[in-house]
Amino acid sequence: ECPWDRKQTQESIISYTLEEAYELVDTINRRDLLGEEAVCGELGDLLFQVFFLACVAEEQGHYNLADVARTIREKLVRRHPHVFGEAAANTPEEVREAWETIKRQVEGREGIFHDVAEAFPSTLFAQKLQQRAAAVGFDWKQASDVLTKVREEMGEVEQELAGEARPERLQDEIGDLLFAVVNLSRWLRVDPELALRRSALRFKERVEAAARAAGEDGLAFENMDLDQQEAYYQQAKKEHGQ
Repeated sequence: ECPWDRKQTQESIISYTLEEAYELVDTINRRDLLGEEAVCGELGDLLFQVFFLACVAEEQGHYNLADVARTIREKLVRRHPHVFGEAAANTPEEVREAWETIKRQVEGREGIFHDVAEAFPSTLFAQKLQQRAAAVGFDWKQASDVLTKVREEMGEVEQELAGEARPERLQDEIGDLLFAVVNLSRWLRVDPELALRRSALRFKERVEAAARAAGEDGLAFENMDLDQQEAYYQQAKKEHGQ
């Protein structure tokens, strides 16, 4: 047996599981470049984490991989009465409503935010909270109202900047602004995490392209003034799409 494996606990494995999940997301987003075999490989890495966690739990006398498989099977059957039972659900919205009802009434989960893990990434955490609040009717009436809220929060950031610009207040105001933007994304059916990731990747590609172009001209991007950097950046933006 591997000495490193023997020392692991569920807590020590968590960071590796999260890392593998992010690597899978990255590979899926770049599968046109990396290919489906790369996605398959990352799925295997993530699956190994499931096996590893189950093995650790089994050694501690809790449950094993068969228990994990049985539990998810039972859960899927229970939460899909429109597939495995006599219930009817004709739209995705009806399926989602039935899913939430079953979790509350059948599985005994209480509280509006009962299944929203605080360990979620911030944008996902905010999105889940907003979705759960909306499910009980606590929501804006239309997307334009949310956009007004975004503008309001932006105004509060500007107001703080025009005043004392206290770090703790700025953190709160920026947080409120981001929360409102996530809410707007939810209303527009845009995944905020994926949208932000796409924007970040575009920025990364453009800056790298600008630096390469500068290098081809015998210049070091990091030694340029801002106007020169911006000129190369705008050129890269044109060449690599908006």
